[in-house]
Amino acid sequence: MPVTVAMYEKSFDYIGKKLAALDLDVSVLIFNRDGQFLIDGTPTPPDDISVDYLWLSTHLNVDGVAKMAFRLALACKSVGVLQTFNAGLDDPFYKAAAAKGIRICNSSAQGVAIAEYVMAQVLGILHPLDRQRQQQQAETWKITPFREISCTNWLIIGYGAIGEAIARRVKAFGATTAVVRRSPRTSDLVDKAGTLADMKQLLPDADIIVLACALNDETRDLADVDFFGSVKDGAILINVARGGLVDEDTLVAALDSGRLEAAVLDVFREEPLPAGHRLWSHPRIRLTPHTSFAGDGGSGRWERLFLDNIGRFVRNEPLIREVDPADI
Repeated sequence: MPVTVAMYEKSFDYIGKKLAALDLDVSVLIFNRDGQFLIDGTPTPPDDISVDYLWLSTHLNVDGVAKMAFRLALACKSVGVLQTFNAGLDDPFYKAAAAKGIRICNSSAQGVAIAEYVMAQVLGILHPLDRQRQQQQAETWKITPFREISCTNWLIIGYGAIGEAIARRVKAFGATTAVVRRSPRTSDLVDKAGTLADMKQLLPDADIIVLACALNDETRDLADVDFFGSVKDGAILINVARGGLVDEDTLVAALDSGRLEAAVLDVFREEPLPAGHRLWSHPRIRLTPHTSFAGDGGSGRWERLFLDNIGRFVRNEPLIREVDPADI
């Protein structure tokens, strides 16, 4: 029996020829934006449909129909494996899917882009680029000192695909790295490691703190009064994970007091961030609209991850990025 692979109609338009070129024993089911499968061209509800492998690609997000696909997945008679475009699985859908016995693979495709975003933002803070531009316009010949990344200590909280991609680039600059992860293992990229229980001991040494962890019951409001009370004066906070990790009132207080030099925020409790929100205009905040993933190499990595994983599934090999249900 061929493996049944289901995907959104636009996803099939994008990947269909490359999937066929793999010459795998698969049968493709297409679903439309109305949440129905197309069987011989006839729209069919998902209730009686069994799917071996369901690919939720970024086309769903672009078209604004991701929630439809979530409902469809839960409505199917059965789904074996679900591969999603999301890196973080804090949407309640994923817990519900895992409870139904659906195996879930998340995405590592965003890692490179987010890591480059982090490095660009940090360089923009440590280097006086605006002042240099002003001096150029004024024809002023004056040295502009800057901080080197090589002289900084980083704390990366969360060490999945994104955290590892950040650490790889940080080490290339010669900085020291500490990470918070599930087990306190070090490596060529990690100088010091601890678990969440060790975080308060790691914070005081960190010049740059990056939040790259999942949002769950254990990490919600992670950056709270105790957290900011433990950071060193002049530290920089970067959040590329989820807005719910940060207590915004306490963050603003830490910035206003000068405890934090700056914060880079790409994610927020409410998205889009409402007009007039105080975070828009805070002088110590660099704010972007959940765009750190939007590098031009992401789509190719999403594609390669799907094609690699579906081949592995057909051959009954271990899947890339399969998530332990206990971690959702």
